Amino acid sequence: MTNITKGLEGIVALETKISFIDGEKGILEYRGINIELLAEQSFDIVAYLLLHGEIPSMEDAHRFSKLLKTKRDIDAKTKSVLNLCNFNIEAMDALRTAVSHMSHCDPDLNDNSLDANLRKATRLIAKFPTIVAGFQRVREQKKLIEPDSELTHAGNFLYMLRGEKPNDVETRIMNADFVLSAEHELNASTFSTRVTVSTISDLHSAIISGLGTLKGPIHGGARLAVMNMISEIGTADKTEEYILHLIKNKQKIMGFGHRVYRTMDPRAKIFKKMAKELAEDNGDMNWYQIGEIMEEVITREIVVKKGKPIYPNVDFYAGIIYKYLNFPPKLATAIFAIGRISGWLAHCLEQYADNRLIRPRAKYIGEHNKRV
Repeated sequence: MTNITKGLEGIVALETKISFIDGEKGILEYRGINIELLAEQSFDIVAYLLLHGEIPSMEDAHRFSKLLKTKRDIDAKTKSVLNLCNFNIEAMDALRTAVSHMSHCDPDLNDNSLDANLRKATRLIAKFPTIVAGFQRVREQKKLIEPDSELTHAGNFLYMLRGEKPNDVETRIMNADFVLSAEHELNASTFSTRVTVSTISDLHSAIISGLGTLKGPIHGGARLAVMNMISEIGTADKTEEYILHLIKNKQKIMGFGHRVYRTMDPRAKIFKKMAKELAEDNGDMNWYQIGEIMEEVITREIVVKKGKPIYPNVDFYAGIIYKYLNFPPKLATAIFAIGRISGWLAHCLEQYADNRLIRPRAKYIGEHNKRV
């Protein structure tokens, strides 16, 4: 009980077959497949891979996609829950509340078998985009848009959010965002879901744990912070002065640095290319140029001069993409969750399959033998 590792940094808590990270080389794999290859696949295929452990056959892929499409709708009571939410909250808060409500109505609520959990998992993956888009529509006092079964998981989300069908570039990039957000080993929110199911609690409770953890500004909430920071900078010519001020005052720069990676996050490399593509498609390079200048200044001032491996992480260029897609900042973390839920669910199923209660110890540093 003498060795304490603050934040459990570097501690190996369990074994997994779901994803692999090499932080020194900047490698991320889902089920043994490099993220660069998976970023070009449909989210449905990647979700199936995470849940079932293998790339589906064409027949299984078609069946799974069709099943997801049939489960997208949310019932009238869940829509009412969205209407009761405080509209000044983050969408994450509404999503958490909606998931809690849906658990009461789930036909498999008290069935913890693998088949029942796979059914619950499919419903949750399918309904997350509908809840997030629905809350934003309610917040804007607009009519909710019903899911379109002709559209992909990503295209349908953008359609339900905006009320008009997205173009091919936006759909492809939104799909890649969901894929790149889907899984990342034992991050804080994934660990929280595994702790929850290790008590043999239900799947909905675990997802609520994940949502609450992802919301934090130094985890999934960093995308919201990046969007706000980019807006505060405003124009590319003001970027260097802004970043130098943060560095001088030793303030945290959101979207940079990672507990695991000692080089650029492999997901950030892909997001950067997509951010440039969106900028060019929009005919406005400003947000992208701010990002490039930030990266250059931080590399020069921190990586080169101080020798610290502070590189863009997954949230940085994702936040810039969200700016180009015109997402409200309070929607950012919930959109991250639309992708990440598939990884959470895969970890929950893996934990259930070979469970041991996750119960670490703490070193007591208080007083002893005090009198009342």
